[in-house]
Amino acid sequence: MSNIGTLILKLQSLSQSDVNFYVTGSDVMKANALDTLTTSTKRVNLQGQDYEIRTYHATKWVSTTLSGMQWDTAMNAGFRRLFSYIQGNNHNKVKVDMTAPVTCRVDPGAGPACESQFTVSFYVPEEHQDNPPEPSDPEVFVEHRKEFTAYVRTYGGFSNENSKREELLKLMESLQRDGVQYIDKPYYAVGYDSPFKLTNRRNEVWVLKKEPE
Repeated sequence: MSNIGTLILKLQSLSQSDVNFYVTGSDVMKANALDTLTTSTKRVNLQGQDYEIRTYHATKWVSTTLSGMQWDTAMNAGFRRLFSYIQGNNHNKVKVDMTAPVTCRVDPGAGPACESQFTVSFYVPEEHQDNPPEPSDPEVFVEHRKEFTAYVRTYGGFSNENSKREELLKLMESLQRDGVQYIDKPYYAVGYDSPFKLTNRRNEVWVLKKEPE
């Protein structure tokens, strides 16, 4: 433990709402300077009226999947598992830098009373992309994402379950307005900022492009 001591953080937003957990002072500094998914891994194809079309190249992520009725509850549990991984709960016992974005893939249940599947993911930093540390937790896995194209809507503030759903609906309405073919599920909620950033926050929802058959 560092000399700064242990801080109890009230995490907010996409990956942090209503969760208390402990990190050291040195980790707090890293959280304020998140490494972001580099521009070499994505290509902006088109800026729409109120959304972007982005193509993401193949990359590796560390992920965990949970089932539940509530989006934020699943996100919180998934974030804890992945945070443990980057703090050294892996076969190499190495700490991995916290990165942005944090994504949550949602595979909705068959009906309103059915559980959905939530896959929470941290982007693996460039230095570990070729050979990510193997997770020690059997519920955490390294995900090899193939190249994909997504329609992206960006919004600010501290995100919560209601705002994510509202922004997703707005994105789908925009795509329908423009006559764009898309896949309605699964979809993604994405966050970029540490819980210490109070202004100019960046959140996104992603809907995948429907490829020609």
